[in-house]
Amino acid sequence: THPSTPSANPLYYFPMSLQKDVQAALADMILSASGWRGVFAATGGAEDKTGAITPAHRIIVAAGALVFAEYLVQAADGAVPLALIGRDTRPTGQAIADAMIPVLLAGGCDVRYAGVAAAPEIMAWARSGETAGGAARGFVYVSASHNPIGHNGLKFGLADGGVLPAGEAVKLIERFRSVIADPGAIERLERLTASVDAVRLRELYAAMEGAKAEALRAYAGFSARVVYGEAGTKDGGIAAALRAGLAARPLGVVCDCNGSARAASIDRDFLADAGIQFAAINDCPGDIVHRIVPEGESLEPCRLFLEEQRQRDPAFTLGYVPDCDGDRGNLVIWDDALSRARALEAQEVFALACVAELAHLAWSGELVFDGRGNALSKAAVAVNDPTSLRIDRIAQAFDVSVFRAEVGEANVVGLARRLREKGYLVRILGEGSAGGTITHPSAVRDPLNTVLALAKLLSVRSTGGKPGLFELWCGLSGQTELYRADFTFADIIASLPPFVTTGAYAEEAALRVSSASHAELKDRYQNVFLREWEARKDELKARYGIWSWEAAAYNGMEEKRGLSRFGEAGRGGLKICFCNGEGKAIASIWMRGSATEPVFRVMADAEGSDRRIERDLIEWQRRMTMEADARG
Repeated sequence: THPSTPSANPLYYFPMSLQKDVQAALADMILSASGWRGVFAATGGAEDKTGAITPAHRIIVAAGALVFAEYLVQAADGAVPLALIGRDTRPTGQAIADAMIPVLLAGGCDVRYAGVAAAPEIMAWARSGETAGGAARGFVYVSASHNPIGHNGLKFGLADGGVLPAGEAVKLIERFRSVIADPGAIERLERLTASVDAVRLRELYAAMEGAKAEALRAYAGFSARVVYGEAGTKDGGIAAALRAGLAARPLGVVCDCNGSARAASIDRDFLADAGIQFAAINDCPGDIVHRIVPEGESLEPCRLFLEEQRQRDPAFTLGYVPDCDGDRGNLVIWDDALSRARALEAQEVFALACVAELAHLAWSGELVFDGRGNALSKAAVAVNDPTSLRIDRIAQAFDVSVFRAEVGEANVVGLARRLREKGYLVRILGEGSAGGTITHPSAVRDPLNTVLALAKLLSVRSTGGKPGLFELWCGLSGQTELYRADFTFADIIASLPPFVTTGAYAEEAALRVSSASHAELKDRYQNVFLREWEARKDELKARYGIWSWEAAAYNGMEEKRGLSRFGEAGRGGLKICFCNGEGKAIASIWMRGSATEPVFRVMADAEGSDRRIERDLIEWQRRMTMEADARG
């Protein structure tokens, strides 16, 4: 739904005494390259479903609109820039859009508003150049991703379909803080809002249906390019092979939309067009019935729904659960080895997507090997720093490189862009710790691409002497004995390098620390770790084959290995890799303060299937981190 007229409480009715309220509200927000987030529900409740926001939050988002309008106008070199805006299905999304749109207009932009749209949808729309107003210069997306329902926030992006690069995002945040600190800011925003003609606003809202249709068309066309390759054709190549495989072995996919923006997107039509059956629950936009983050218990309704659909039709094999903005989603599968549906871990999802897309490159001939299995193409995978070492093993099989950046979609996308400039072929990238798969040329996580990656891996089979994707993987990874013509998802999963990794949203992965300086915390942690290493090194060698360690820091797109001072990691990621006697990394522990939530995250990763190793390492990491924090 959307208003036919501007908000009934425009900014210019707000009293000047708001300044203290604005500063208090701003103090509770997190502003980062990954997004601006905070509790926007007027009651202050993180789980509150009210659609109302406070006057202070209206000021904040209006100021955000103003500085982004300035940014676009400056880059437009005299032209009037077009800004696109969309939102996820959080109750406060419409009120935020209502506060931003007049200021974007008054700030010198044209605006097209699509209402509810998945994050990948508005990003594809931004890069398409196909709108009634011409080519877009940028977009604003109203969302707090996987945060609780009372939260909301903003993402700013450009016409390439990606969020602002980290450096540009920092500049925008600095400008925003300068504007909001001005004693005359509220009066200025009131004046700007009041200056917009009501007829112009009504016309903009009346054009929402057309804007939404543009976004859907752009997203469907772009998704075809992403899934099938740059040509985007469905008449040949891997698209034809996928369709043939699905005709021989039908595949059904279920989705628990959980009222997310994906419920109003292309999923049903796009999957049906590919030849995949589709069924959904909780597919009314805004019908958010359980926890938003697609982890743990949030996957259970989808798992049960898959089992229900499987009883009716054995073609149903896969299911997914998106977050509220629909830019990530984790999966459930029917596991023939267990004869039941089960949820996949986030790192497992990303590993499967990497196998699928690297095998796609080999199948299409973009990734070429010599007779000894050495890649003749220069290819890479870009991931975030807590992504499991399992990806390194997968990449090794395809003879491609792995590069890591700090947590944050903008960091990983920026790293992949930098690698392409250096001549690398980078088709698959993402944040393995959250199951977030990004498939080039997309610059955003997208569960639809993840689902299609797994569909290709399962359905593009060996025909006419040409090996399918799974057979290619088995051969390159030295597991030819695992391949059989009637393989299932259970066989594919069994072929993955075994690793046990702490879930990003597991209870043991989150800590509360009191140290204001994360650099100082990490310096103190170094002292604790060095003491502990001396005390435990013989035990670690005997029990786990750990002989040595190396520390690395991840800040933005930069990786620095062989740290002599852990505090160099600053607010970025700090990872300690443990190596065996041959110097091969076999386990790791990691830490970083979240840029979007008030938590300090820790993780452990260990090769093998013995969860006791990961349990030991994560408990050790927690104890050392909390001791370092207590010393501050």
